[in-house]
Amino acid sequence: MIVLVLNCGSSSIKYQLFEMGESTNMLAKGMIERIGLNDSVLTHNVNSREPYRVISDIPDHTLGINQVMSVLTDPDHGVIKDITEIKAVGHRVVNGGESYKESVLVNSEVKKQIEINCELAPLHNPANLKGILSVEKLIPGVPQVAVFDTSFHQTMPDYAYMYALPHEYYDKYRIRKYGYHGTSHKFVASKAAGLLGKDYRKLKIITCHLGNGASITAIKNGNSIDTSMGFTPVDGLIMGTRTGDIDAGVLIYIADKEHLSVAGVNNLINKKSGVAGISGLSSDMRDLAAAAAEGNEKAILALNMYAYKVRKYIGSYYAVLNGLDLLVFTGGIGENDFKMREMICSGMEALGIEFDHRENDGVRGQDKLISKPGSKAAVMTITTNEELVIAMDTKYLVERHSV
Repeated sequence: MIVLVLNCGSSSIKYQLFEMGESTNMLAKGMIERIGLNDSVLTHNVNSREPYRVISDIPDHTLGINQVMSVLTDPDHGVIKDITEIKAVGHRVVNGGESYKESVLVNSEVKKQIEINCELAPLHNPANLKGILSVEKLIPGVPQVAVFDTSFHQTMPDYAYMYALPHEYYDKYRIRKYGYHGTSHKFVASKAAGLLGKDYRKLKIITCHLGNGASITAIKNGNSIDTSMGFTPVDGLIMGTRTGDIDAGVLIYIADKEHLSVAGVNNLINKKSGVAGISGLSSDMRDLAAAAAEGNEKAILALNMYAYKVRKYIGSYYAVLNGLDLLVFTGGIGENDFKMREMICSGMEALGIEFDHRENDGVRGQDKLISKPGSKAAVMTITTNEELVIAMDTKYLVERHSV
């Protein structure tokens, strides 16, 4: 079965094409950037070939997905002859609200719920829905599957996902913690446990998805019981440009002093803060590490704050889980920044973590055990692949529905 996976952002489309059979083969992947702007850029990659790049004006997602279909079937750069070879399309959808605890086949009710939940994820859900509607126009009748970032976290108990606000705001506006990166957290927890020869449904696991956006999840017996991102992805850890946890009173104070509108506060906490705001340099940890090595105090502060916040969440989730069997690092930073992993894991023996500095040193983009043999809690770096999870869920649901 040929499955196309789409991740539609507000001005971008990421895609991967898979051949799903007894084994899985990723045929092609790519990305369109600057949708709706002049000089949109499509970058298309096929194994063992040079990347193919096209610059053109792509005003909307329908034309963007049409461009994806064209490059996938291009005689020189494509991997299939006709778009009818695509038998299913899987979509990343950021917020499914409380409606969906697992991936679902798209129908009119699913589209309605995604639209209703646009107010919960205004930067992402509208684009995700556009992707679904565009595929309907371009490949009528092809089954589509929605895979929600939030679904894995729907197992959290109410005392973990509720906020200490008047209950009426939950009743009226569905204000609660939803959590994100669920597809990644579930995938790496299961993958890491499998590599250890264990069943992740019988373990206490903390997964750290650390990238420009970052979150940590406590997983017990295969279920998410708490996660750091909240009602929006701005909550929790310090991130590239997001504040993470912050005293709400600070925002009121700054808004008053700086005469900020709601939009101004939103811009502050989402785009001007995080390690970029602390350092005044960059949201890229590589830039901060280079600056810190040269003695830049703000870069050093940003790195120390980042590591400290991750350590705090690991400690709190250890308490929530009442122990720890496995700690997993994934995402762009988690998989590649071995110095940050060392900063986070050093001196955590009280939690049963005996970190192996030698095994960790230099490890980038690998599935590897980086704790000592006698460590009570295993520590691993695990490469995530959210697109593969979406493809697997899509194949499963489509085949089950066709039986």
